Amino acid sequence: MTVMLICEKPDAAKKIAVALASKVENVKSSQNIIYYKFEVNGKLHYAVPAVGHIFGLKDTSKQGWTYPIFDYDWFPTYEIDKDAEYSKRYFEALKEVASKCDEFVIATDLDEEGSVIGYNILRFICKTNKGYRMCFSTLTKQDIKKAYESMLKDVDINRVESGLTRHELDFLWGINLSRALTLSLKNAAKIFKFQILSAGRVQTPMLHFLIEREREIAKFVPTPFWEIYAILDTNPELTLSHIEEKFWDKNKAEEVLAKCKGKEAIVSELTKKAVKKAPPNPFDLTSLQTEAYRYFKYSPKKTIEIAQKLYTAGHISYPRTSSQKLPPTIGYREIITQLGKIKVYANLSSKLLSFKELKPNEGKKEDPAHPAIYPTTEIPNVENLSKDELNLYDLIVRRFMATFGEPAIRETNTIIFDINGEKFKVTGSRTIEKKWIDFYGKYAKFEEVELPEMKKGEIYQVKKLERLDKETQPPQRYSQGSIIKELESVNLGTKTTRALILQTLYDRGYIEGTSIKITAIGMKVGEALEKYVPDIVSEELTRNFEEETEEVFEGKIRREEVVNKAKIVLKKISEDFKKNEILLGRELEEALLETKDKQNLLGPCPVCGRKMRITYSPKTKKYFAGCSGYPDCKKAFPLPSSAKITYEGRECEFCKTSIIKVVRKGKRPFTMCLDPMCKSKENWGKKDKSIKG
Repeated sequence: MTVMLICEKPDAAKKIAVALASKVENVKSSQNIIYYKFEVNGKLHYAVPAVGHIFGLKDTSKQGWTYPIFDYDWFPTYEIDKDAEYSKRYFEALKEVASKCDEFVIATDLDEEGSVIGYNILRFICKTNKGYRMCFSTLTKQDIKKAYESMLKDVDINRVESGLTRHELDFLWGINLSRALTLSLKNAAKIFKFQILSAGRVQTPMLHFLIEREREIAKFVPTPFWEIYAILDTNPELTLSHIEEKFWDKNKAEEVLAKCKGKEAIVSELTKKAVKKAPPNPFDLTSLQTEAYRYFKYSPKKTIEIAQKLYTAGHISYPRTSSQKLPPTIGYREIITQLGKIKVYANLSSKLLSFKELKPNEGKKEDPAHPAIYPTTEIPNVENLSKDELNLYDLIVRRFMATFGEPAIRETNTIIFDINGEKFKVTGSRTIEKKWIDFYGKYAKFEEVELPEMKKGEIYQVKKLERLDKETQPPQRYSQGSIIKELESVNLGTKTTRALILQTLYDRGYIEGTSIKITAIGMKVGEALEKYVPDIVSEELTRNFEEETEEVFEGKIRREEVVNKAKIVLKKISEDFKKNEILLGRELEEALLETKDKQNLLGPCPVCGRKMRITYSPKTKKYFAGCSGYPDCKKAFPLPSSAKITYEGRECEFCKTSIIKVVRKGKRPFTMCLDPMCKSKENWGKKDKSIKG
């Protein structure tokens, strides 16, 4: 018998082969794809890599560019997308090896995506739906061997069906809604007839969710309030705040201020309270993304990409998990012992290993497939890690260690002062026993404010009384870290898809900034869809389909039932689109014109102060920066060709023209000013040589 192991990626195939056999032979396919040949228990094995999804869904309706369409099938990705041409070589290699094998094992990542990748290869290339399933959470030698020895005797069909359901739903929503949007624009617009717009099953409700926050901010009406502070003559570093904190009545604040003026502050009450601060929970994907953004400003998408590299290299467990549990079976002591071989963790490792019992402070969340994220026994040579990989690995290691630490002790010290009958207070907090904080290191950030020793009845002179005029603030915009956590709390998207869909909204130009702001086109698309096709912005509808996809995994409902229900919903949505197509298209074009106009602005004209804008010359067939005051002002500058140009919002210190960012495909972006005669020109395009404004 000859066994074929279907692996998700080349690095994983090599890892699996080396883990299962001491002697592994590299073999080249006719397409020059490397796969691995070895023996286990007298059986010949081949570990053959895919390169992610080898198959995708494609419209088979033959109706042309219209909607709704409900006819589709699976095809090799290289036949669907010319950018996936590289996958053809892997397709052929898989086919080549499958033809000489008798048994098949799906050895892809244990999630819906991995299951779909493996099952599609099994049924379309290996020409069978019978196979085995290896289940592992790390690519360490130990876990791979264990997964091989205890593999499932079937393909884990419920997980496969759940993954197929999600793919079909996303395909049907994506193709039909994107066509409806694009055709609405094409049939109604005068200028943007060939502008591609997109919408999706989760993408559109996510956009709507962000729009709702933008509306909250826009309609927010600030309420004035007043705060009163006192500063002592002998302790100017202490600021005492009135115990009422916020005065909503200005007259009352004035009365308190007048009452306290020229009076002494008497210490009336001292309290100290020690509080235990529990260690953090182990990382699930959402909390890892949140912390990585907090400390390194990594986008959620970037975090998962870095984590995937660390996982594939065998250094951490599978990152796409919603679990906050660390079972003893992962081998706490063995992992901590191995981590101690990395110099920076040596002392922390020794300290943990001295504990009689190692018990992590687990959270409530569980994942049926994987534990929480943890470092494995296969430690990296840290010198071989990139800066980003080292940052994330350090965060994961320290979080893992911190979960085993004892509760920290924090002391809160409050002093109450009496100033002519009015109470003021000052509060300080300090860490008196670090415990787990030592393990988390720089990632455990607490404010340390130690108050001076004082005694009840002591009298102090008030150096200064101050009234601050303030207003309530609108809700904050979401950051890329906080939005992922918020989307999880309202059950929009999945742990795997949230970061990708958020990035899609950026790529489409619907949102911008690290403090997420809706763009004009994003707002208009969202509002127009809400007005004319309200079903597609429905968070509840999206959640219902997510829940039903989970029920497919649990075996409570069949994939066909969920997909058929989706088709019924999409028929109604399509009718709403067609009924309002012209109105919707006109509103979308207005937003595109507004967005385009904004993107074309390049700051003030250095001659007349009016706006410089990107302008096209039919004569030279080139773009240039020209003054909007033409023909009164004829100031103009050439622009780099074949590049995306954006205004940086500042001017050159030398020539006072606008500084622009130049982005060319395949090249590093750089900044420059508009004047080609400026003395700053010598720095244009040079690394880390941004023009000062």
